[in-house]
Amino acid sequence: MKNIITSIICSIALIFGLVMCPIIYFNDGPKLTAKQEDILIVLLIIMSVSILYCFVVGEITRNNSQMDKLWSILPIIYSWVIAGMGGMSLRLIITAILITIWGIRLTINFGRKGAYKLKFWQGEEDYRWVFLRKTKIFRNKFVWALFDLFFISIYQNVLVLLITLPLLMCVGSVDSFNYIDIIAIILSILFVIYELVADEQQWKFQSKKWSELNSGKKLSDLDYPYNLGFNTTGLWRYSSHPNYFGEQAFWVSIYIFSIASGAEVFNYYMFGPLLLILLFIGSSTFGEYISSTKYPEYKKYSKKVFRYIPLIKYK
Repeated sequence: MKNIITSIICSIALIFGLVMCPIIYFNDGPKLTAKQEDILIVLLIIMSVSILYCFVVGEITRNNSQMDKLWSILPIIYSWVIAGMGGMSLRLIITAILITIWGIRLTINFGRKGAYKLKFWQGEEDYRWVFLRKTKIFRNKFVWALFDLFFISIYQNVLVLLITLPLLMCVGSVDSFNYIDIIAIILSILFVIYELVADEQQWKFQSKKWSELNSGKKLSDLDYPYNLGFNTTGLWRYSSHPNYFGEQAFWVSIYIFSIASGAEVFNYYMFGPLLLILLFIGSSTFGEYISSTKYPEYKKYSKKVFRYIPLIKYK
């Protein structure tokens, strides 16, 4: 119940952020140049098409992972649109390359789970949407449609655009390439590698576990730690969501490029990374609730280690 309440609070905060952040940004945010405005219009058009696609196709196919499949692709598109229309400066090219590397990694990881098919609207759906649709409140198709429209389709699309908007600050920047850019590059690469390692460790663990289960064995028959049902090896021994930590830290690193471009340390482009962190708090809370209902030892594990930062070893 505690996890569900936390998820609801986070969802309300996310919806509030969806409404208030654009209002605050456009009323009191940085004044955009004519070129930045032209770029933003193109980005908004792409985002609007994506929202329409995710909602319509998700409702027709009953596969609500349409946005999940676009999550790693849209930032690549946005970053190269900004770079191309923004003059292809060194800073813009580097950020676009870093985001492309991030996107390729995430797309491959999601794809090997069966998410992508030749018919793009098909593929494996995220287990959390399947679980959520079975809950009492979301069994009502109208309620689910509203959730699909405002959270899955609109909010997540807006969020993906917001986390790439720091690149807009780099357009026409008079600040030359500097040591802050170097810091942002190093951090971005480190956190992409961190995510890659976490993904590989999780993939190997789950592949081994399901190979044993599909051979006819029960979970209790498996050797430790596979008999737990969840990964406690590698980075997962030190935090319950190392991939989420790497994801949030990567986009904070991308935000640093706006500071390198001459913005204040705390500027309006931080809306994206902050809302992403908030999203992951709700998402990880919900995911841990599901895991605790499936695996008896998960509560003990989640209480022992930190959720994101790897500081305590699980024994």
